[in-house]
Amino acid sequence: MKTIINSTRVIVGLLFIFSGLVKANDPLGLSYKMEEFFELWNITQLNQHSLWLSVAIIAFEIIAGFALLLGWGMKLFSWLLLLLIVFFSFLTGYAYLSGKFKNCGCFGDCIPISPFASFIKDLILLMLILLLFIFRNKIKPVFGQKASIPIMLLVVAAAFGVQFYALKHLPFVDCLPFKKGNNISEKMKIPANAVPDSIVITFIYEKQGKEIAFTADNFPADFNDSLYILKNRIDKIVRKGKNNEPPIKGFSLITPENIDSTEALLQKSGNIILLFINIQDNEVDSKLAGFLKFCSEKGIPVYMATSDVEKLKTRALKAGWNYSIFKIDFTAFRTAARANPTIYLLNKGSIIHKWSLADRDDAINYLNASYPR
Repeated sequence: MKTIINSTRVIVGLLFIFSGLVKANDPLGLSYKMEEFFELWNITQLNQHSLWLSVAIIAFEIIAGFALLLGWGMKLFSWLLLLLIVFFSFLTGYAYLSGKFKNCGCFGDCIPISPFASFIKDLILLMLILLLFIFRNKIKPVFGQKASIPIMLLVVAAAFGVQFYALKHLPFVDCLPFKKGNNISEKMKIPANAVPDSIVITFIYEKQGKEIAFTADNFPADFNDSLYILKNRIDKIVRKGKNNEPPIKGFSLITPENIDSTEALLQKSGNIILLFINIQDNEVDSKLAGFLKFCSEKGIPVYMATSDVEKLKTRALKAGWNYSIFKIDFTAFRTAARANPTIYLLNKGSIIHKWSLADRDDAINYLNASYPR
């Protein structure tokens, strides 16, 4: 029995560490997934706390995983893990049974899994954690307190530190469709190997006061517009397609005059800077000033994309920025810019490189090599 308990402890611990580290790569991804649940449950007032909840949950997964590996604090962590997995099982079960989510976000955007697979995974974990909970008093620490406490303190610092670094800069591994090397225009297209949904269309007409329903391939022999009056149309998906959505959806760059300039900008040859920015404070101005001046000196065109045009126009006027500003959908902005602001170097829609504003010096060094004096 001891072997079974220790094996279970190691397996569960490693799985929690892996799950936490994958999500720590991009804490904003989990916070956005949490907001989807909040909006569905009409508790959108929690949206403002979603990021910190995300950071806390991710950190706890990593910390709890290491605690399991060390066999440390099992009386506390066995209770916390049991409560957490019951909560996760509820969420993934709801995601699966409601059919309103394609990906639960359990392993972030890098390892998307279906709600059903995630729900089964959590049920298995629930059974394993129940075993650990029942026999928690039989689990002994691998090391003594003098060694375990410093290790756990380092784990706590790392669990939060990795996430704060990713939030300030960009994800260590970019698993989103806006990653370096991708072409935005191409990613806005449906994949070539897409399998469309199979749909049965049912028309409901009124004929001489009676409702008659028939499918698109079964029209009545006497059908004509004067005899039949259309009342409704029902489209029913009988078989879901596969891979039939573009990786990038809802991405458009609209001028203040309401002109769609997406393709015009994405087809520009030569390097351009597309700056994704939502103004938050004056600190952004001072950090941007040096980079914008550098681009001006090098003759690199700069364009700005924001989900709040009026606010950015006001700040641009105040700061003396004379750049084209485009409105972008808020969801598309959040997907493209995991840091605010995010700097994109584009050439004909291809993402040559991208940086957070915190890494503007790296961007300048990279561009200096491309534009030597």
